[in-house]
Amino acid sequence: MTTFTSSDLPDLAGRTAIVTGANSGVGRATAHALAGAGARVVLAVRDVAKGRDAAARIPGTTEVRELDLADLASVRDFAARWEDPVDLLVNNAAAPPPSGLRHTADGFELQFGTGHLGHFALTNLLLPHVTGRVITLASQAERFAHLDLAGLDALAAMNRGPAQGSPASAPYKPSRVYGQVKLANLLFTAELQRRLTAAGSGVLAHAAHPGYVDTAIYRENGRVSKVMLRLLAQSPEQGALPVLYAAVADLPGNSFTGPRHLAHMRGSAELIRRSEAAQDAELAGRLWTLSEQLTGVGWPLGSDRAGSSV
Repeated sequence: MTTFTSSDLPDLAGRTAIVTGANSGVGRATAHALAGAGARVVLAVRDVAKGRDAAARIPGTTEVRELDLADLASVRDFAARWEDPVDLLVNNAAAPPPSGLRHTADGFELQFGTGHLGHFALTNLLLPHVTGRVITLASQAERFAHLDLAGLDALAAMNRGPAQGSPASAPYKPSRVYGQVKLANLLFTAELQRRLTAAGSGVLAHAAHPGYVDTAIYRENGRVSKVMLRLLAQSPEQGALPVLYAAVADLPGNSFTGPRHLAHMRGSAELIRRSEAAQDAELAGRLWTLSEQLTGVGWPLGSDRAGSSV
């Protein structure tokens, strides 16, 4: 157990952090804490105006750059324009659960295309610049999720329609897809760390669960959700603690951090457990292969077969 708070952050002067979706919620709180500790923080956001408004409230050195994770062209453009070393990449952004089926610019289901495929492409494209850690936000919602190759393929491109005979013909349930995305985030982190280790890289990959946080995503889920928020939710600043802990604590690669209390939904940060599905090395490798095929972005550090689990 830990009593970690943002005041425990070391001096981060001279470090550069990229935080996706940093204009609100846990992303903004993470950016605020990192900049307050001396890091140069790049707010990678879809809405530049909102990003600038958020940056104006953050102390220290900040920069706002446009990044739409729901558009692979935008992801490629962001990465192509990047030239500096990256000490910390925080894959925080997520698409709010939509009321109905929506797609990214590339035709993928919105949540999966943004939360997994967008970050998958961004991480691999930036990886030659990364010198420190990659932190991907996950969730304990992964414990209730199930993925298989056919389901992943259908989830990625649900606009193919029922004629393909795939699970895409099943009713669209945003909450179910959310859990699948969060499971994908953990599998991505595990396979990323395996590949980094096989390549002899010192970069570490971690996942972080912020807990039950009072953010706009939950506030839009109706009256019951609003009551639960008032009674149980913690602030975005508290939700950022597992992310910050993963960013600076002495942890082994592929660690999963989350809050200490209330079934890991509130409190300071500590290492937490993940489901058996999230530890499935074969599934992680197959997800990686499928993600490469869907995004057209491959592994950038040497052979992609070194120590392969697929």
